[in-house]
Amino acid sequence: MNVTDSGGAAASVGALAGRTERRRTRTQELLRRFFRNPTGVTGLAIVGFFVLASLLAPLLHPYDPTTDRNLRLRLAPPSWTLSEEERAELSRRAGQEITRWSLPFGADENGRDLLVRVWHGGRISLRVGLMAVGIAAVIGVLLGLLAGYVGGWLDTVVVWLVDILLAFPGILLAIAIVATLGPSLTNALIAISITQIPAYVRITRAVVLGLRTSEYVQAAQALGSGGARVVFRHIFPNSLSPILVQLTLSIGVAILDVAALGFLGLGAQPPNPEWGVMIRDGYRQFLRAPWMSIFPGLAIFFSVVGFNLLGDAIRDVLDPRLKSVS
Repeated sequence: MNVTDSGGAAASVGALAGRTERRRTRTQELLRRFFRNPTGVTGLAIVGFFVLASLLAPLLHPYDPTTDRNLRLRLAPPSWTLSEEERAELSRRAGQEITRWSLPFGADENGRDLLVRVWHGGRISLRVGLMAVGIAAVIGVLLGLLAGYVGGWLDTVVVWLVDILLAFPGILLAIAIVATLGPSLTNALIAISITQIPAYVRITRAVVLGLRTSEYVQAAQALGSGGARVVFRHIFPNSLSPILVQLTLSIGVAILDVAALGFLGLGAQPPNPEWGVMIRDGYRQFLRAPWMSIFPGLAIFFSVVGFNLLGDAIRDVLDPRLKSVS
């Protein structure tokens, strides 16, 4: 009896060790393929830069828009574009020394350092984008799992609701929602989350419909596994690849939507240093101070490009049909 028990335990431990080793090997293979993909490395570097800058912003330069201003620097151009005489004149007027890199992005109409505002604006855009996509992903994936696995009237109702949401362009739907709820950053987050949900529902539902008739799912059902265990233990882990790709790509879309709502006055409100609000403020002064809109616009551009490159690389790595990348 003891020998048999010992043998069974040893076999179980060996099987578990084998699965752990295979999982580790697969993870290493995926990481190897990812870091050999120049698109993925570039996207990761861009995203990492923006995330790191956003995390370090309050530590390296605490920002208060009511105090971090100097009206004598109003609409000052980027200091590296000025001659020595112009910088000396600006220093005299501002009452402080202005070096070549004191105001690399210039100043806005209230004399605030534009680099600091762009830096802190990334915290708002990235935070709202990540939160909106996270909320949309949780709700959309749950609805997609239920609709695809249960089917019947529940599937019909979910598909009907998704089709209604998809009948409207995402940004127009977000504008309508925020206009109804009132302009604020929180309402913008809610609106962007709602517009993102249909994509996750459709992707998850399509994957579940293809997996629920697979052999391992039928075997689990035959062994008496409940619906929840089948869905979350067997189906959901095997549907993560397209969800992760969509998750990464959606963050870039969410950042654009946050900026668009801010530009229209429906998202973040002044004096919050949000990129869309900064572009709107610069739009009124574009002929006199184009840098007020150019630098926040570049921040939006590079952050969105970074997340899109990262999403494309994750798709290439996780799609077994694209192993030629390695």
